[in-house]
Amino acid sequence: MGHTAKLKPDSMNQDEIFSSFITLAIIWQVRRFLDTRNRIPQWDRMLQRFWIVNVSFVILSTAIDEDFPLRLIWLFALAAITYTVWLIKDNQSARTLLIALAPFMFFMAISKIIQDVFPHFAKAHDDFFESINGFALFWLIGFFIVANRQKKAQVKIDEERALEAEQRRVIEAKKQELEYLVAERTAEITRQKEELELALVELKSTQTQLIQSEKMASLGELTAGIAHEIQNPLNFVNNFSEVSIELIDELVDEQVKPHRDTELEAELLTDLKQNLQKINYHGGRASSIVKGMLQHSRTSTGQREPTDINSLCEEYLRLAYHGLRAKDKSFNALFSTDLDSSLGLVSLIPQDISRVLLNLFTNAFYAVQQRQKQGGPLGYHPTVIVSTRCVNKEAVITVADNGTGIADDVKQKIFQPFFTTKPTGEGTGLGLSLAYEIITKGHNGTLEVESKVGEGSKFIVTLPG
Repeated sequence: MGHTAKLKPDSMNQDEIFSSFITLAIIWQVRRFLDTRNRIPQWDRMLQRFWIVNVSFVILSTAIDEDFPLRLIWLFALAAITYTVWLIKDNQSARTLLIALAPFMFFMAISKIIQDVFPHFAKAHDDFFESINGFALFWLIGFFIVANRQKKAQVKIDEERALEAEQRRVIEAKKQELEYLVAERTAEITRQKEELELALVELKSTQTQLIQSEKMASLGELTAGIAHEIQNPLNFVNNFSEVSIELIDELVDEQVKPHRDTELEAELLTDLKQNLQKINYHGGRASSIVKGMLQHSRTSTGQREPTDINSLCEEYLRLAYHGLRAKDKSFNALFSTDLDSSLGLVSLIPQDISRVLLNLFTNAFYAVQQRQKQGGPLGYHPTVIVSTRCVNKEAVITVADNGTGIADDVKQKIFQPFFTTKPTGEGTGLGLSLAYEIITKGHNGTLEVESKVGEGSKFIVTLPG
């Protein structure tokens, strides 16, 4: 170039070499500041090799014995930084950093080129170039502070976003976990619901069978009692029929005699009439027993009708006793009634109340039978007493026995379905439950029990008049 700025290789301006290596520090600071390793890893590897450019320009300057290539390194560094910012142009702190570095690096390169190419001009305007470089330096410092603040703010925002993203991820994971648990629980509940529905269907079927079994057991006891009870009137009918036939034969014989005894004929006719009256009475008795059995076995219509409770009590007390006697011929018991004649007719469902009475009477006889088998006290006589009263326009039926009695803890469960104190095969546990339902829900009455273990029990039925 033919001016004093030219240097020999062995006397190269050490300041220019040092200045060129400042660009390496700037490039390193830019990489660190903008975190190019994570943001743009491929380009970061190129920036890492910028030292090769520096060394190449130093070697070139040494080879041609000129500082000019070292001036251009600032422009190369500025171009590399500009491209870096363009790659992450959405980052505000990167743009601010470019605004901070560009004037300083540009003026550094231009001023050094002018000093090298136009040394006289540079020397004449040395103050101007120093002012510009000083301004660029202050500009660099000021905008670097701004960029640093923006970076911190951006880091905070990124951290908040990362935290929010992590929270969303956790929430999403929890949501998926909850959805899975809900789906699993829903499937489990659905399965349990189906199992319960199936169990309910089976339970209803079993309950229907047990209720039918209880009715059939009750009907069996009734039938056994009726078979024994109906035998008496049938015996009377047969006996008086035979006697009546004999009386008719005597009357016919008397009528064919030449000398008829009118007084004997009148006496025979009187006896015959009395026999027929007794046959009619006992036939009616047998008919009423059969009618009671049919009413008991017939499905309840739910229709109330005026009914003589006293007659029902007498009828079913005998039937219950003879029903138990049909199973155990050795069993004997005393039973009596104390019936209020002023009770009159009570509006009720006869079939249902007959089932209640038969159940209560059967249980009473069963209790005294068990106490007798257990070896009751000396002189013990199994006894069942049934009484009726009219109290405050309500019909009160009391069934008392001197049987085994009921413990307090059992009394609390005695009206529960399927609860029984009888051995397996002797009871369904539905008799008292059905009786309680019929009295309380079917007739709006009450069914209560009083009992002491070893002394007996008393069942009290109250029916509205």
